[in-house]
Amino acid sequence: MNEPLRAGSMPACIGIILDGNRRWAKEQGLPQLEGHRRGYVLLIKCARWMRDRGVKHFVAYAFSTENWNRTKEEVSYLMNLLYEAIEDNLRELAKENIRVRFIGTRERLESKLLRAMERIEQESAQNEFTLWVCLSYGGRAEIEAAAVAAAASGESITEESLHKHFWSAEMPDPDIIIRTGGEKRLSNFLLWQIAYSELFFIEPKWPAFTEKNLDEILEEFAGRERRRGK
Repeated sequence: MNEPLRAGSMPACIGIILDGNRRWAKEQGLPQLEGHRRGYVLLIKCARWMRDRGVKHFVAYAFSTENWNRTKEEVSYLMNLLYEAIEDNLRELAKENIRVRFIGTRERLESKLLRAMERIEQESAQNEFTLWVCLSYGGRAEIEAAAVAAAASGESITEESLHKHFWSAEMPDPDIIIRTGGEKRLSNFLLWQIAYSELFFIEPKWPAFTEKNLDEILEEFAGRERRRGK
């Protein structure tokens, strides 16, 4: 592990666009769906890495609103994989001071999965480190839903009134956004919240992401000057 960061330089919140599962699997000569499974295994490990380094919030872009357009086989596999992850891996995290929360639209999710999500959120509610899982999530959809809710309540549309109605209202804006897999775009991820986030686009595909990659990003973040428009 690299040397500790200087005081005050550890980010409070890190978001990761978990990209490259299928391409990684193809390169390894494995079925594409196996890439997703390996990706979920790594997600659990990465939550522990961040907790152990003093980060308080980890936001994982697990399944976007656009991902519903993938094949029925792949979508079904991903939903079943998430259910299994909640029942096994995420429940273990709940015993390790990790809170699990889900943000996104829930209308298209099966009742079995919804019940599992609600159960793990309740079981882990008192924990200090938070893993935010963006599931059936889109940044535009979140902003639209907040605007509709604010208007329905009779509030004026302001930054404050919108933010109050965000699915992620209790989540701090990410200090860092990481995208694995070599692509350089944000893909509708936390569009409002990342106005002043530091962006890192890295080549390793998500299943190949390592603790060393994380530490290198944290070290570079510590050396960046964040002026926030000043």
